[in-house]
Amino acid sequence: MIASQPLVLPAYAEEVARGLTARRKHLPCKLFYDEAGSALFEEITQLPEYYLTRTELEILEQYSPEIIQTAGAPVSVIELGAGTATKTRTLLRAVARRQLRVKYFPVDISGSALGEAQARVRQQFPGALIRPMVADFANGFGFLRQIAGRKLVLYLGSSLGNFDPEDAVRMLRRVRGQLSPGDALLVGTDMVKPAEFLVPAYDDGQGVTGEFNKNILRRINRELGANFDLHGFRHIAEWNPEASRMEIYLESTRSQSVRLPMVGTVRFASGERIHTENSYKYRMELVEQILCASAFALDQSWFDRQRWFGLHLARV
Repeated sequence: MIASQPLVLPAYAEEVARGLTARRKHLPCKLFYDEAGSALFEEITQLPEYYLTRTELEILEQYSPEIIQTAGAPVSVIELGAGTATKTRTLLRAVARRQLRVKYFPVDISGSALGEAQARVRQQFPGALIRPMVADFANGFGFLRQIAGRKLVLYLGSSLGNFDPEDAVRMLRRVRGQLSPGDALLVGTDMVKPAEFLVPAYDDGQGVTGEFNKNILRRINRELGANFDLHGFRHIAEWNPEASRMEIYLESTRSQSVRLPMVGTVRFASGERIHTENSYKYRMELVEQILCASAFALDQSWFDRQRWFGLHLARV
C-alpha cells in the first residue's frame, strides 16, 4: 500500500491560519496576486470607476522626461510590485533617451505577471537588460544590493497605501537600508478625495473588484485545502474618513463553518467580516512625514491636473 503524500503548504499558510483564527479575522492582501488575481487586477485597471491607473499614467506621460532628468542618469530601474509593467514603459522611454541601454529589474510576487512584464518591455526595448525577480517583500530587499550602479527604485500605483503608516515607514526603511548615496525612490500615492469617487473605484458596477476580492478565498481553497463557499461571502468596500483609508472586507452572508486543514474548523457568524485590504489616501503632510521617518529626503512631486494622484521622488 502506498502512503499518501502530505500536503506541502506554501510559505504564507501560517499567516492565513493566524488571520482566520484572530478575534477580528484578516488575510494578507499579497494573496490577491496569483495568476487569476493578477489577471483580474489588470481588468480592474481598465474599469471606468478605477481612476488610479489612468491618472498615474497621465502624470507619467506628461512628466517622465522631467522625472528621469531629476533622478539623474544613467540608472538601473528596479520596480517593486511591477505587475505587468503597463505604466512603466512610459518611464522607460524617458530612460532610453538619456542612456545607452535600458536596465530594468521588475520585482513581484506573481511570476505570471512578471512574465508578461518581461515580454512587454522586451517588445518595446529589444536591447534592454531585463532581469525579473520573484520576491515576497516580507523576506526583505537584499536583492537591491546585487544590482550594481546608481538605482532608481519605483513603487508605483497605490501599493504604499496598503500599509498602515507605521508599517509603510518600516518597509521603506528596509528599502533605504539596501541603497547608497545617489540612489532614488519614486513612489506613488493616491490623494484624499470625495468618497463618491473613492468607493466606486473599489466596488465597481460590473463586480470585477468583488471577484478580485473573493479570489483570495478561491486560492486558499486550492492551495491550502480549505472549502470556502464563495457564494457565502460578499464584497464590502467602505471609506473610513477618520483613518483616511478605504477598507475592504469579505462579509459572511450566513452562519457557516469552513474547514481549514491546518487549524480545523473556522466558524463565521452571519455578518462577520474578513479584512483583506486597506488603501490609505494621502495628504502631502503624511507623504513628507513617512519619507522623512524612512530616512529619505523628498526632492520633488508631480501631480495630475486634479491633484488626485502624486508621484514623489525621494533621495537617499
